[in-house]
Amino acid sequence: MTQKPTVGVALFTLNGSKHLQYCLPPLLKSPLKPTVLVVDSSSTDDTVAVAQHLGAQTAVISRKDFNHGLTREWARRHLRTDIVVMMTPDAYAVDEGMLGILIDPIMKGDASVAYARQIPHQGAGFFEAFPRQFNYPEKSQLRSIDDTKAYGVYTFFCSDSCAAYSNRALNEIGGFKQVLLGEDTVAVAELLRRGHKVAYVAEARVAHSHSYSLKQEFKRYFDTGLARSTYGDLLACEASDSQRGQQQVRALMRELWKKKPLLIPYALIQTACKWWGYRLGKWSTGAPIWWKQWLSAHPGYWTSSHYRSKVFKTK
Repeated sequence: MTQKPTVGVALFTLNGSKHLQYCLPPLLKSPLKPTVLVVDSSSTDDTVAVAQHLGAQTAVISRKDFNHGLTREWARRHLRTDIVVMMTPDAYAVDEGMLGILIDPIMKGDASVAYARQIPHQGAGFFEAFPRQFNYPEKSQLRSIDDTKAYGVYTFFCSDSCAAYSNRALNEIGGFKQVLLGEDTVAVAELLRRGHKVAYVAEARVAHSHSYSLKQEFKRYFDTGLARSTYGDLLACEASDSQRGQQQVRALMRELWKKKPLLIPYALIQTACKWWGYRLGKWSTGAPIWWKQWLSAHPGYWTSSHYRSKVFKTK
């Protein structure tokens, strides 16, 4: 891009007012002067009022209309900017320069997608912090479809907690697809298979971490397995899809052995929950809807207006 691009930021909220005072100001004060749009799923708190007070644009949709892929697709088409940044409100930019650093690879033409480094929130526990340390290292990286032999499905890794996209590139693939989750991975896989590249920008940092129970971990990984099975052909690689997970478990155990050995039994149980959740998800593509709803972290997906009618409606 030779001219200064227009930049839009889309955040997706549900009763997230407590996050907005930390999330929105660094974005609204960015030198890029982005258009910031908060897409709210009919919150019952004051999310919309707080977002408007802080200076963001807002749009309200019905909860049954939310879909990880299609809601983001609507937002980017609504914004109509050259570059669109997808974020969640619990991801806090560390400073006002984060957006400019994040979109730099797209500006230079090196990549069509760029995602930020996630660091744990202050006070995060070991099991919150370690995945951030493993998945978001200190060194930036540029990946193409040629890297699937070395990295497997990780080649397509990206996180819409904070990721920037060239809207022109997204137009090439028809935008974000209707998905249970993993719309970022699906989009990156489609783009890389068309010759585009994805950049991991370690210098662009956001604070973002979660504490999940064992049940929540199981359900999250069930959804991941089911989503990956649904898009199996697109995500197929020479390397095993479990290669990255095995590397993470080994790194986790080494770190625990050195620093917190008493947590190893819990780590083994957590790993088992993730593994069984993922495997059951992979095996459940043709399972009855009640089974998927029972095991999923997003049971409403199967009763959503998208799943039922493929029609996206907004207020």
